[in-house]
Amino acid sequence: MDNNAISELININESFLKSKIGESFDIKYRRFKIPAFNQAEALIVYISGMIDTRVIDDSILEPLMRYTKLPENKISIKRQNGISFLAESGVFTTSVKETAQWDELCDSVMEGDTVLLVDSFDSALILGTRKYEGRSVNEAVTETEIKGPRDAFVENIQVNAALIRRRIKDYGLRFDNMKIGRRTKTVVSVAYIRGLVNDSLLKEVKTRLGRIDVDGIVSSENIEELIDDATFSIFPKMGSTERPDKASSSLLEGRVVILVDNSPFAIIVPFVFWGFLQTAGDYYERYFFGTMMRWIRMFAVFLSISASSIYVLLTSYHQEMLPTALALKIASGRNGVPFPAVIEAFLMEIILEIMKEAGLRLPKPMGQAVSIVGTLVVGQAAVQAGLVSPFLVIVVAVAAVSLFAIPSYSLSNTFRFVRFPILLASASLGLFGYLAGIIVVLLHMMSLRSFGTAYLAPVIPFNRSDNNDVFIKAPWWKLSKRPAFVRPKDKIRQAANQKPKPPNKNKQ
Repeated sequence: MDNNAISELININESFLKSKIGESFDIKYRRFKIPAFNQAEALIVYISGMIDTRVIDDSILEPLMRYTKLPENKISIKRQNGISFLAESGVFTTSVKETAQWDELCDSVMEGDTVLLVDSFDSALILGTRKYEGRSVNEAVTETEIKGPRDAFVENIQVNAALIRRRIKDYGLRFDNMKIGRRTKTVVSVAYIRGLVNDSLLKEVKTRLGRIDVDGIVSSENIEELIDDATFSIFPKMGSTERPDKASSSLLEGRVVILVDNSPFAIIVPFVFWGFLQTAGDYYERYFFGTMMRWIRMFAVFLSISASSIYVLLTSYHQEMLPTALALKIASGRNGVPFPAVIEAFLMEIILEIMKEAGLRLPKPMGQAVSIVGTLVVGQAAVQAGLVSPFLVIVVAVAAVSLFAIPSYSLSNTFRFVRFPILLASASLGLFGYLAGIIVVLLHMMSLRSFGTAYLAPVIPFNRSDNNDVFIKAPWWKLSKRPAFVRPKDKIRQAANQKPKPPNKNKQ
């Protein structure tokens, strides 16, 4: 028997299936007879827990076992394209596909479909019966907003695609699927709008996904790491979101969105640094409030990587830069502290990181208590013991809170790491070391690309029109063009003269 072709003998087919996909408790082999085919032997194979049992009972077994209007001579049916006659007149499922290949048949069983084999036929039917148990569509967890939609992606790629289609009813919206992973065979969907997306960008995305050859993909983060432009850079070069509205907005700009089955996060490419400091809520508020919040986040980035470093360089090298009263206050607070300022700062930073990790790993009610109350207790105890100064505790707390103001968790983790080398540089050379560290980070960011797009675009290189949505959030009526760094085919997103005007009082 050809290992890739279905036999006409149902016993051989059943034995092959059992040797191929096994006889686990969840894999069901159901034998029955089809009366209209002269009591022909039939077999359905499915995996319990991944199928809708009602569909199997009502749309497959009942019509085949009770329906008597089919021709009685199964030999004549075989001459009329064989089992395809059953697909047309025998089963009631919405999705039916005929196959004569074992690989396709076995893959379908593993994905939750039901396979129907009939004795004397050398092909089988793949019947759509998938029904996965999973979360219902709920509110976003990592990207909460006061205004805007409350739905978020889930672990089902079909549901995620539907959430996008509800928002974009363009005829050009496409979802191109591929399977990645030799063992997991994870479905990965490349979403784009034909007529907007740049052809070279789309080709590059599909090329990078197509050359992935691994055992398995279990999350979207695996895909990100395998298609990254600079794998050794700690800065994220691709956007990640669990919000369908954010993914839809990216598609309307001409970007590509990658959906991964079993992952509630979508990948957005290309993505630039400034996008990590923007939130969906910016576009649900008035433009002046959105602009103010962006400036606050940028200031939070500065504080998160610089607060401890500035404290160390001022107290160790440049005391003359402080006002006299403040310098005396800091000096009195450090009186009796046995460690240099840099050791003091490192000690508090590391303790804070340990508290964060402990809060994440513990159960939710206990985690909040450990991360907040525990940090306060440890900080207060360290001050009373004379190990650290009270002023440093304030500085470290400000830096930690500033990290939480960064919308992107990936970028927040990046700055959690970056502040340590900058702290060492500041402790070694003072203000010159701090500036050198900042310059090195900026030069590294300038060298990065996200699918060919400059990481700091549209600031470096500068594009005037695109900067209406970077440092400021311009009104909707002013955002008439799509971002040029995305290289969309259609650059205009709305008609001109959209600015609202009061009625003309002279016209009565």
